[in-house]
Order: sequence, then C-alpha cells, then structure tokens
Amino acid sequence: MLHHLFHLSPNSDCSLQQQIREQISKAIIDGHIPPEIPLPSTRKLADMLSVSRNTVILAYEHLMDDGYLVSRERAGFYVNDEILKSSVKEQTQVEIKAGNKPDWDNCLKMHPAKHKLNKLNRWQDYPYPFIYGQLDPKMFPTNHWRECCKESVSVQAISEWAGDRYDDDDSLLIEQIHSRVLPRRGVWADPEEILITVGAQHALYMILRLLLNKDSTFGLEDPGYPDLIQMAHYTGAQISPLKVDNEGLQVGDQLRDCNLIFTTPSHQFPTTVTMPMERRQALLEQASNDDFLIIEDDYECETTFAKNPTPALKSLDKNDRVIYLGSLSKTLSPGLRLGYMVGPKELIREIREFRRMMMRHPPMNNQRAVGLFLARGYHDSLIRNLVQAYEERWKEVGDALQEYLPESAEPPVFGGSSYWVKGPDNLDARELKRLALEKGVVIESGDIYFNSENPPLNYFRLGYSSIATERIRPGIERLAELIRQLT
Repeated sequence: MLHHLFHLSPNSDCSLQQQIREQISKAIIDGHIPPEIPLPSTRKLADMLSVSRNTVILAYEHLMDDGYLVSRERAGFYVNDEILKSSVKEQTQVEIKAGNKPDWDNCLKMHPAKHKLNKLNRWQDYPYPFIYGQLDPKMFPTNHWRECCKESVSVQAISEWAGDRYDDDDSLLIEQIHSRVLPRRGVWADPEEILITVGAQHALYMILRLLLNKDSTFGLEDPGYPDLIQMAHYTGAQISPLKVDNEGLQVGDQLRDCNLIFTTPSHQFPTTVTMPMERRQALLEQASNDDFLIIEDDYECETTFAKNPTPALKSLDKNDRVIYLGSLSKTLSPGLRLGYMVGPKELIREIREFRRMMMRHPPMNNQRAVGLFLARGYHDSLIRNLVQAYEERWKEVGDALQEYLPESAEPPVFGGSSYWVKGPDNLDARELKRLALEKGVVIESGDIYFNSENPPLNYFRLGYSSIATERIRPGIERLAELIRQLT
C-alpha cells in the first residue's frame, strides 16, 4: 500500500535517511497513512527501498522524536494521533455564492512586475556564460564556509543569537567590518555608524524611502543601475540622469539641483571606469557647496588589479555627505544577500528603525557565520584568489576582443568582473543576445542600463566571473561571428 509514497533518489542533495523521514512525515500530514494501520517493519521497509535497515531504524527513531510516530509493543510503528490534531480536518462543504473578484489593476498602487529585468536563471546550462554578477562555483570556499556555518549553530552561538535581537546586529560581524573590512578602503567608522543589510539593494531601498519625496531631485548615473530608477519612482522624486565619461560621474552643473545622488566611483556600473582622485575631491567639494548628499556604492572595490587602489569616496569625506554601501555578494556569494551601510549616526539610527519595521534584522545565524568567515581571514584569502583568477580572465577577454572584435570601443578597466563593449553603430545587441543564446553564449544587452526611451542599442556587457578561462576565447569567437552576420 505504501510503495507509491516513497521515491528515493541517489542524486538528491538529501541523504537516504532524510528522504525517508521527509516522505513519511509528508504522507502523515497529508493523511495518506491511516492511524490505525501499522507502518512496515524496519526490515520490510528496508527491503522495499533497497536500503540498509539501520537507515530505516534511524529514520523511524527521528520521526518518533519529532512526534510523528509512536511505537506500540509487539505491534509496530503507528501514526501518532497527536500530530494530526493540529491539522485542519476535512469539513462539511459550505456553499458560498460566487461574487465579485478583486480588480487587481485598481487594487495595486504600484506595478513592480512591469519593470522586471529579464535575467537568465539557468545560466549554468550554457557552455559560454559571460553572465554578470555570478560566482564560479568552483571558486566557492566550501570547506571554510561549512566550518563557519557549523560553528555558528553551536550551542554557545545559538544561545547568543537565537533570542529576539529587536533591531540589533551581530557584534562579531560589526566588529569585523569596523576593524578589518572598512580600514582596507580607508574608512574609519564607529560601530554605531554601521548597519547590516540584506545586500546593497536593500540598503538603497531604505535610503531612498527616507531621504526622498515629491519635492526631492535624485540624480543617478546614466548608464547606471536600472532597478534604482524604479525605486526612486516610488518615492515620487524627480529623477535626473547624470552623464558619465571615461572618468566616471561628471561633476558641475548637472549636479547643482540634486538633493541626493548615486555614484559607483570604484568601478562605474556598468561601464567599469574608475573615478580619479581629482574628480572625487571635486565631487565632495560640490556636495558641500551645493548642499546635496551622496550614496557611494563601493561596487567591486575588492576586485581591483591596481597596486595602489584609489581610496573610497567616504574616506575623503569630512562633512558627513557620503553614505557608503558595501556588499559581500560579489566576493563570497550572490545568494548570501548580506551587505552593510555606513553613515552618520543620526541617519543610521532612523534607518535602523525603518529596517526594524520591515524585517527587524537580517538572520542572525547568517551574520554570525559571515563574522567568523571574516575573523578567520578566509575572506581575505578568497579575495586574493578571486583577484588572481579575474585578472587572468580579464586579460583573456581583452586579448580575444582585440583579435576578434578589434573595432569595438572599450574603456580602460582596472578590475571588476566584466567588460562594457561598444559594438558597431548598426548593431542591435538585443538581437545579438537572442542569437548568441542559441549558440550557447550568454551575454547582456546594454540598453536596459540607459535611462532613456531611445537608448543606444549597440552596447553589451561581457562578465567573466563565472566562465572558465579556457572557454573565453571560443565564446567571443562565436560572438564575433554573429556580430558580422548582424552588421
């Protein structure tokens, strides 16, 4: 009777014992195992599933510990009646007359899904993934991360973070950011000036909601971060596209009427250019003179190939004009979704309260695991490995572009994880993206990064963080062939 309930897979991420426990508990909750009928004996179920009897014994023991099963002497294992009392019982059908369903177009006051970016989820299935913002799985520090995760759920660690922390953050993680991460960028901040976020995007959303309204003007780089435009729209603020050149954000008249601006000086997003020291100083002076605030996303600051990287804008700020954002997504893991922001205490106090109303704080067990990862020097080691690998891939992409697409214009890049490529004037990179995918090559068209109804269509981005070095040249060769066909 129970054969159809069990489907064990040797390829599953879960052990056979876990699979048995999960499938039996689900069958009990779903009402597929009657309480009055005994389950198969451990020996019989082991034979049915072709597994060790000890595997079944352990699964049954765990199910009894969790309250799903009871053992009756000389009668076997039965469903525990108590586990079913918390489940909704089947009730007599009540006739409800059909009425009006909600008009969601009227109910919804915002429509974020209309502006959803078309990202490729299964990029690993393609042989040439020039995808941006993803990490090469082979470079993930699995053993070190497991070690830190294991310690973060020790009895002592759980007793420290399991309680309601209200609006607080993990003290170890804050200390590591304060003493190890920020000083590397020349930033010195008190712990009260640091707030943990669910990535830089979470930080941006909170900052914009607190600092912008319909009477504000928000300036953001163009080309730039497309999601930021939608976030700003929801505040009612006026949005001012800001020009960039081969030294990043341009200063001067275009900033004069802004209340808040967003910039990525380390590696401009998406063009990758770096803002020189002279322009950073000019930007800070203008912020003070014209009374505006600056959000600095220190984007990909860790993966620089320069021997003497330019210090963060925040490190030069003497007037509390800069709100600094950092993230571990581009180094440790995009899926971790853990970042931090640094700002004046007055601002951090208000954003901390706003965060509390949203989610209290990012999960404490994750914060502790990252704190341990930083404290043990594993993050420093990971960055060294990433920089070495990325520099090799960066050179390979540059050489391949020079060989197969010598006419493409490329700005100077001194790090990061992608190339911003300008193709021939008559190229439609959207069509190139579609055709390239059919050939197994994953790229991003550049039109989505421009804040314009008629953006240039001949730009595209080549990420190299997730593609093996030996696949770069043949992938770009395929791409060049498609470009010649399209132009």
